[in-house]
Amino acid sequence: METSVKSNTINRGLILGGILSLITVIGYAVYQDMYTNWWFLIILIVFIIGYAISTAIKSRKLLGGYISFKDAFTSYLIPIAIGTLISAIVSILIFTVIDPDAAIAIKEKTIEMAIGMMEKFGAPQEAIDKSLVELENQNPLGLSTQIFNWFKGMLFYIIIGLLAALAIKKKEPEY
Repeated sequence: METSVKSNTINRGLILGGILSLITVIGYAVYQDMYTNWWFLIILIVFIIGYAISTAIKSRKLLGGYISFKDAFTSYLIPIAIGTLISAIVSILIFTVIDPDAAIAIKEKTIEMAIGMMEKFGAPQEAIDKSLVELENQNPLGLSTQIFNWFKGMLFYIIIGLLAALAIKKKEPEY
C-alpha cells in the first residue's frame, strides 16, 4: 500500500474517531436516551460502513483507479478500527472513570424500555421476570462489556468489509 493511501486511511480513521467521540460526548451530556434507541445504533452502523467504503473508494482513486482486494479491504478496515477504538476509549473513560452513575442511569432506562417492549408484545410475566433478572446482572457500559462489544463489532465490520472490498477492487488491465 502506498504511503499516500496509508496516510489517507489513517487520517480518515482519526476523523471517524473524532466524529464518533463527539457523538458519544453529546449523547452523554445532552441526550442519554440515545444509548437506548435501536434505530440510532442502526444509523451509526450505516454511517460507519458508508464512511469506510468511501475511504476505500478514495484510495482506489489515489492509486489511479485500480486497487487490489487487499488494499481495498485494508483501506476499508483501518478507519473503522481506528475510529471505533477511539470512540470506545472515550466511552470507557466517560462511563467507567468520569461518571459511572450515568452508566447506571442508562442501564435503568434500557431495562425500562426492554420491559415495556416485552409487555407491548404480550410476553408472559415469567419471561419478563427472567429477562429483568438477566438485564439487572449485566453492565452494558462496563469495561469488559465495551471491550467485548468492540471486538464483536470489528468481526461484523470485517465481514461487511470483505464484501465491500470485492465490489471496490479493480484490476489493472494487462496489455
